[in-house]
Amino acid sequence: MTNSHAARGIDTSRPHSARMYDYYLGGKDHFEVDKQAAETVATAYPGIFVCARENRAFMHRATRVLAREHGIRQWLDIGTGIPTEPNLHQVAQSVVPEARVVYADNDPLVLKYAERLMRSTPQGRTTYIEADVNAPETLLGAPELAEVLDLSRPVALSLNALMHFVTDAQDPYGIVSRLLDALPSGSALALSHCTPDFDPQTWEKVTAIYTGAGTPVQFRAQKDVARFFDGLELLDPGISVGHRWRPDAGDGNGNTTANEPLTDARVSLWVGVGIKP
Repeated sequence: MTNSHAARGIDTSRPHSARMYDYYLGGKDHFEVDKQAAETVATAYPGIFVCARENRAFMHRATRVLAREHGIRQWLDIGTGIPTEPNLHQVAQSVVPEARVVYADNDPLVLKYAERLMRSTPQGRTTYIEADVNAPETLLGAPELAEVLDLSRPVALSLNALMHFVTDAQDPYGIVSRLLDALPSGSALALSHCTPDFDPQTWEKVTAIYTGAGTPVQFRAQKDVARFFDGLELLDPGISVGHRWRPDAGDGNGNTTANEPLTDARVSLWVGVGIKP
């Protein structure tokens, strides 16, 4: 990728978390500065590539479970990141073709590739909003959201590998609560979150790398991740390490990395799905 995109509001002078994540997944939509930062993280924590893939695999499985077993037909995916197929709407619409999905992110590079997120089935619908999770009321009030989602009917709020970029000073629990308050009974929260629980020293290094690159992070313990689900009914198996959440709920087409020798420390990702009563 060349720096010609810089004039379109994309800052190529420092790494961006979404582009680093693209690198972890083996994508090509990143810059040299992102690659260098990502490789620095990988030196400290070689499991980052497994963690990223298991995060995607969890998103696929959670989406399928919510569509198949809980009647969810609408999703609000915040912190979408650079599109990587299959995207959430492709997974959802493979189960329920009429599924509707709103994607939201605040990275201009994601906006550049948003057309990949708009390739809906004829029966369903998708759209993309450039928005920040730190301004939930603005996001929820976006006219594009109202055109696609009916907030009187259940919606799955998808927050994958996002909330560790919201520090306690930014009121992460208040943000999630305000988003869920806007959704009716029967809605769901699907969330994944990196954790230092299994290797604190390594994750101290990862924190320092991200923070030093201009992206503050706060990786949380299981009990702190569980707080995001306060008031919700957790689906079995509760708050679990990523690869241990419903491992049989994939589609057999690469939605799991189960063929690799996985350990909790390599994955270092707490995940969960809860239903709003």
